[in-house]
Amino acid sequence: MAVSGKPLRFVIVGATTLRGKELLDVLKDRFPSAEFKLLDEEISALLLTDAGGEPAVVQHVEEESFEGAHLVFFCGSANFARDRVDAALRDGAKVIDLTGGLRGRADAKLWIPAADAILAASSGIEEVEKLTQTVLNSTSAPAVIASTLAAALSGWKPARMNIVFLQPVSERGREGIEELEKQTAGLLSFQPIAQPVFDAQVAFNVLDGFGENSAVQLESSRGEIARDVAVFLNGRTQAPAIKLLQVPVFHSYAFTAFAELPGAPEPADIEESLTAAGFQFPSDGEARPSVISAAGESQPLMGRVERDPNHWHGYWFWGVVDNLRLSAENAAAIAQQILTIEDEEAS
Repeated sequence: MAVSGKPLRFVIVGATTLRGKELLDVLKDRFPSAEFKLLDEEISALLLTDAGGEPAVVQHVEEESFEGAHLVFFCGSANFARDRVDAALRDGAKVIDLTGGLRGRADAKLWIPAADAILAASSGIEEVEKLTQTVLNSTSAPAVIASTLAAALSGWKPARMNIVFLQPVSERGREGIEELEKQTAGLLSFQPIAQPVFDAQVAFNVLDGFGENSAVQLESSRGEIARDVAVFLNGRTQAPAIKLLQVPVFHSYAFTAFAELPGAPEPADIEESLTAAGFQFPSDGEARPSVISAAGESQPLMGRVERDPNHWHGYWFWGVVDNLRLSAENAAAIAQQILTIEDEEAS
């Protein structure tokens, strides 16, 4: 694939992180002819790694690292994205940020293409908006889920909507996974447990907050999710109330939601709207979705919509989603939209 006759070149910064590796796999599937340059902030020499079953070289970030790049994806730390974004923009690239570090920039737009299309269709908007921003923020998996669910239900004008997300430890990267592994082994062998990442026992536990020495607080993460949802929806439909809990799971978010819908639609009609929005329901005879079945799935998986027994207008939802995959898929969708808009403008 080429844009304006030039080869398509992508740069991934933070290529050795969980988020970066997942993004590379998704982009290789979506853009098989693109050229990839893999960079990382924490290496000082060339590093050989695996990329989609093939060997790939990861390089240290230099001043000239972004030359010739069409799109630069930041997947590592938020601070590093803030430090290097201007260098990428000076070289003429558009930036897609998965770190959250570029929120609030005047030249930035938070984008969830699938949910945007739903809200635009419900408003009768058919024209593609001209893209003036050079930084596109691809938000977290729970913010994508909350925004898409709100968009899919917007036609019924919900009186209220609440979502509880159960967060996996992989949201804290490899360090979070390793800490859960070590805590589990320690508790099973009656040994003291270390907790440098969460400053709390996450193994065999459910938490609504971390210890005071945790570098990232759960309440802060919840605030970021809620803020991104409010920014994206921007009054186009009601933003849901959001709660975040930490659970002893390695990968995949689980979530439960409640919505009160005027008119009391049939659950089957709600499921039809959610299916059109990209949620996947089990076929007859299939098992209920779980965090295990969500692994590697590009779409969020949903259980059957259930009407609340005490509230005829109230509905319960249960779902699971691969957090790393959904985040990468949203970033890839943003990339596709950028290239489509540029092709249309060039023609």
